[in-house]
Amino acid sequence: MRALALLPTVLVAPMLIASPARAGELVVQLRTPSGGVVRNAVVTLYPAGRPAPQAPPQRTYQVSQKDIQFHPFVLIVPVGAQVAFPNFDDIRHHVYSFSPAKKFELKLYAREQNRTVKFDKAGAVPLGCNIHDQMTAFIKVVDTGLSALSDANGRAVFANVPDGPFIARIWHPYLRAPSNQMEMRWSSGVARQIQNVTLGLRTPPPVSSDY
Repeated sequence: MRALALLPTVLVAPMLIASPARAGELVVQLRTPSGGVVRNAVVTLYPAGRPAPQAPPQRTYQVSQKDIQFHPFVLIVPVGAQVAFPNFDDIRHHVYSFSPAKKFELKLYAREQNRTVKFDKAGAVPLGCNIHDQMTAFIKVVDTGLSALSDANGRAVFANVPDGPFIARIWHPYLRAPSNQMEMRWSSGVARQIQNVTLGLRTPPPVSSDY
């Protein structure tokens, strides 16, 4: 009888220890209404009723200028990040943005020269070159450590999403939505979860074919 009385204690204790640490994988599959994949979309997650985990900037990020284009087309950085703008072209560039999140201007500089800008406010920062209209790119400054960029298959993958409800925000430079962003509420609590999302996109400008 004593052995039977001890049995529930042995089974329950490990469950109580493991439960608070539970987290799962989240895969967000993004497609257009016609079924095409959507790459270069930024997905950010915010746990409901709890502070969002932060990802402190630990390195210098980079948007390079090569072949009269910016690389990458979309870059995610945390608030406070330093972003370098090296020029690898044989011609000079004049990088700028009029975004409310970060207004700046890097006047003419030549090959193998570099400039660095600190991004200290969350938001989308469109980039342009004052000399070459075909140069377009975007920096998405985020205030949560849970962020991911959709890949060539239209998938944004999160390895460890905390258990519970959260707000998901999806941003794309050509999304048909106010401020190019839509918001939805999901809940995590399984080992692996897949969310399928359909995005309506505007036709990009002719000078920017990488989307």
